[in-house]
Amino acid sequence: MSPPVEINDPQLFINRELSWLAFNERVLADACDPELPLYERLKFFAIASSNLDEFFMVRVAGLQQQLANGVAETAADGMLPAEQLAAISERVHRLVDEASRLWVEELRPGLAGAGVSILRRDKLTAEQKAAARMYFTTFVFPALTPLAVDPGHPFPHLRNKSLNVAVLLRREGPKRRRNGAGTSLAVVQVPGLLRRLVPLPAERGLAFILLGELIALCSGDLFPGYVVEHTTAFRVTRNWDLNVDEEESEDLLSTLQEELRRRERGAAVRLELDAVASPHIESLLTAALKLGPMDVYRQWAPLQPSDLMALLDVDPRPELRVEPFTPVVPPVLRDVGSLLDVVAERDILLHHPYESFDPVVRFLEEAAEDPDVLTIKQTLYRTSGDSPIARALSRAVENGKQVAVLVEIKARLDEANNIAWARKMEESGVHVVYGLIGLKTHTKVALVVRREGNGIRRYVHLGTGNYNPQTARQYTDLSLFTSREEMADDVSALFNLLTGYAVAPQWKRLAVAPMGLQEKVLSLIHREADKARRGEPARILAKMNSLVDASVIRALYAASQAGVEVDLLVRGICCLRPGVPGVSERIRVTSVVDRFLEHSRVFAFGAGPSPEVWMSSADWMPRNFLRRIEAMFPVEDPAIRQRLLDEVLGVALRDNVKARRLRVDGTYVPVSPEGTLVRSQGVLMEMARRTHQPDLKPLEVLRHATAPDAPPLRQVPQATG
Repeated sequence: MSPPVEINDPQLFINRELSWLAFNERVLADACDPELPLYERLKFFAIASSNLDEFFMVRVAGLQQQLANGVAETAADGMLPAEQLAAISERVHRLVDEASRLWVEELRPGLAGAGVSILRRDKLTAEQKAAARMYFTTFVFPALTPLAVDPGHPFPHLRNKSLNVAVLLRREGPKRRRNGAGTSLAVVQVPGLLRRLVPLPAERGLAFILLGELIALCSGDLFPGYVVEHTTAFRVTRNWDLNVDEEESEDLLSTLQEELRRRERGAAVRLELDAVASPHIESLLTAALKLGPMDVYRQWAPLQPSDLMALLDVDPRPELRVEPFTPVVPPVLRDVGSLLDVVAERDILLHHPYESFDPVVRFLEEAAEDPDVLTIKQTLYRTSGDSPIARALSRAVENGKQVAVLVEIKARLDEANNIAWARKMEESGVHVVYGLIGLKTHTKVALVVRREGNGIRRYVHLGTGNYNPQTARQYTDLSLFTSREEMADDVSALFNLLTGYAVAPQWKRLAVAPMGLQEKVLSLIHREADKARRGEPARILAKMNSLVDASVIRALYAASQAGVEVDLLVRGICCLRPGVPGVSERIRVTSVVDRFLEHSRVFAFGAGPSPEVWMSSADWMPRNFLRRIEAMFPVEDPAIRQRLLDEVLGVALRDNVKARRLRVDGTYVPVSPEGTLVRSQGVLMEMARRTHQPDLKPLEVLRHATAPDAPPLRQVPQATG
């Protein structure tokens, strides 16, 4: 028998940033799927673009900052910052080219075929051009501020992700010179509050021109006495990360607010240009923004595809969008007087968005009104703009209850929203804290303390996703309600740690980061490896958003070498390289990208009839293990444990419609659709609909929804390939 292969070789790890780009390629692939309704394809097209925004604002900006500061950090894959930036630029240029092709060859013609025309300014009829100019004069011109760029007018500071029009001008009269000589540059910012799709007359159906195109068409009206030589739309992405020294800050909230204002002045990291932009305009813009050629991305598609989603508001045709789905309330929670009374008797699992998030809101609303509830404690990482949960917490204070809420004001890209909620809740009397210095609080947990008889009982909600009713209809997540004593003990201790001065306890049930979660995950993996070495059956099933942590990846490699069968459902980033001979032959990695964003984290260890099952708010990433407060919690109810194995993990492993398999070279390929076609999210939606039939048990529904002769999912066969 040959000795095990060394598992520290950098070639065994996929680069984090390139793996993320592979995920975004899978998102764009759904926009290419002709089986999807047109507006669903448009949705994925817009998501892929907005995903890139955040990627550049955070990840690319961070690498550029490392390079500027002379930092030469290497990840497990061994790539230096400069190498990563070069590889990212090449990969993103290919991705942008594919998005342009998709728009020109499929989406725009598809829209036109459906009677919806998105017109460029050079394709307008005389009637449409007249209507466009009338609209510009009436609604747009008064809101614009033309900005000259010359020695007396410095290049304007353009907001992050702002859409702008660059205009090359020359004075009327003198003969035009070559190569842009004698021309002047001006910039017109596209107002963010005006509608981005401008309606135009059409012989049939609907016709629109994008606002940036309209401004370019009429830009001559803004510069009387000048001739417009050339116009182009462009968009700037900036470094959007925050730099806050929490230990030196006397008032973290005020410091963060000041840093948010400073963030608007972050360095530019990307320039997006209309494909027809002149080289002269490109050189002027890159010089002004201090960007290089590899930071410029030209495209034929709209620079801000999210603007196209306004079509859904004006075009209600059902055949152009996916069938509406309404989350259901499970039978156990229907027509009950008190949700708390139900949780007192049994643990409850909700699988969102198939099952409604309303019981989570009701849990807090009921606690706010219940005269026997004494205390409510909760963490808030991200919530909706009009949050019923925040209102319930404020109402609880009005009713005399003690309410403590940890609001994570450093939640990336949601800082301003969370600061606003923190201020509102403080004003209503809620005791608001901002967490531990140097750590983000990412765990999703709520605690209700209730007086019952001669004692006290505690009720706990633990989740894998945010307390956000809006995203709970778009993301797949899990909620667990329990009143188990030892679980409540740990949650109480966790809140004492977050709100006061307390040393981390010896946890009874929870595994908490950064105080042992990584070690717990490693011990569970090592345990399976030890069983395999003893010749016992060993199995690991894990579902998460991202797998990056090098120590966990090495442990999984060692487990595979020992004989453990490993199936990983990783929606996004995966730095593990499966299928390497002698290293990861027993590891399979599958990604599902579909209508809902896969967001739940579930982990099962063991090959017997009752494997150990955990849920968590944390992915297997260094930031979750080391720089965040996270919680992983065991599932102790046998029926819920089996439901997670059968439904959440089992159905996803059977997906052969939307699933893609990670290959050893880092690419993803569709799973071979052998046998019965199984689209996991479709199966789960059907299961949710069928819960209205009380005579059908969940597992029976599941079997019926996949295949009549399908084996129980607790015996899912090993995937191959």
